[in-house]
Amino acid sequence: MSVADPILDLAHPSNLRNPYPAYARLRAETPVFWHELLGSWVFTRHADCLAVLTDSARFASDWRRAGEDIPAPLLSVQTLDPPEHTAIRHLLLDGFRAQDRQALHERMEFELRDLLAGVARRPSFDFVGELAEPLALRFITAFLGVPAPDLAWFVPMSRTVVDGMDAGLWPEKHEPAVAARAELAEYAGGWLGDPPKDGLIAYVAEHADDGGVDPAVLRNSLRAVLHAGYESASRLLGNAVAALLTTPGAPEAFRAADRGTAVDELIRFDAPVQADARVCVTETDIGGVTVRAGDPVTLFLGAANHDPLRFADPTELRLDRAPNPHLGFGRGAHACLGASLAIRLTGSVLTALATEYPEARAVAEPEHRRNLTLRGLDRFEISLRP
Repeated sequence: MSVADPILDLAHPSNLRNPYPAYARLRAETPVFWHELLGSWVFTRHADCLAVLTDSARFASDWRRAGEDIPAPLLSVQTLDPPEHTAIRHLLLDGFRAQDRQALHERMEFELRDLLAGVARRPSFDFVGELAEPLALRFITAFLGVPAPDLAWFVPMSRTVVDGMDAGLWPEKHEPAVAARAELAEYAGGWLGDPPKDGLIAYVAEHADDGGVDPAVLRNSLRAVLHAGYESASRLLGNAVAALLTTPGAPEAFRAADRGTAVDELIRFDAPVQADARVCVTETDIGGVTVRAGDPVTLFLGAANHDPLRFADPTELRLDRAPNPHLGFGRGAHACLGASLAIRLTGSVLTALATEYPEARAVAEPEHRRNLTLRGLDRFEISLRP
C-alpha cells in the first residue's frame, strides 16, 4: 500500500487535526471508490451515505444476511436488522422514555459544576481526562442505574475497543479489541442477574420477557449502550469544546445562539462518528456504481457532513445553522438511541463554560487519538482563568 493511499493518509498527524480538506479532495475527485485494503466501497457524499443508512432492505448491519458468520457475543441492537432488531430497539426505547431524564440532567449539572470548581483555580487542566471522560462515564452509568467503574480501568479498555474499529487498516488492533470487549462483557454480565432498583437496566430487566427479546441479545445490547454512550458523549464533549475554543469568535457566538441549534452544528462540524459500515444484500446502483450483493460499504459520515451539495459553506462553524440534516448520529433503524441525551449533556457543559467561565481558553493544541472511525481527543489542555 503506497503512502498516497487516501484512507491511510487520514491518519497523518495533520489530517488527524483536521481531516476535512482531505475529505473534500476525495468528494471532488473520487466520491465513490473501491478500497483494496478495506475490501470495501467507500462513499463520501451526503446523498449516498443517507441512502445507504435508510435502506436496511438492501444494506445490512447484520452481516449474517450476506453469509458472514457472526459470533453470538456480537449480536446486539447495533448489529441486528429488522425484524430481529425491532424488539430490542423498542424495549430500549421504552426504557429510555421511562427514565426521569430531567432528574438525571440536574444531577449531572451538579457533578459538572463540582468538576469545574475543582480545576478552575489551577493554571490549566486536561479537559479530556479530567472532565469529559469522568463526566461521560458518570452520566451513562447513572442512566443505566449502576455505579461508575474505576476510570483507570475502564478508559483504557474502552479506547482499545475503539482502536479495534479500525482493524481493517491496522489488523494488529483486532485481538486486543476482542479481549477488551470480552472483559467489558464480563463486567456487564451480572447486571440482569442482580438488577438495580432504578435506571434503564431495572426497566429492561422487568419488561424483557414481555417483548420476547433474547437474553443474550439483551446483555450484549446493554454492554453496547454502556460503551457507545460513554464514547459518544466523551468524544462529542472534547470535539465540541476544542472547536469552540480554537475558532475565533465561537464562544461569543455560542452565548448568543440557541443551545440546541449550536450543539447540532458542533456535531456536524466535527462529529465523533466519522465512519460506518454496511454490507450490500441486493445488487444496487448507487452513487454512479453498481454495488453487488456481498460487497461491503464504508460510509465516510465526516465527509458527508461537510458536503457542499448539502451544506452551504460547510467548512464554516455557523452556530445558527438551521436546518441541519447532519449524519452525526446516523439515520434510519440504527440511528443513535441516546442522541438527545448526549446533545443535552454537551449543551450543559458548553453553557457552563460560556456563562460561568467566559475567559476559558485553549492552552495548547488539541491532541487527537489515531482513530478514523470514532474521532476524538487524547488530550486538550485548557484554562478557565484569564
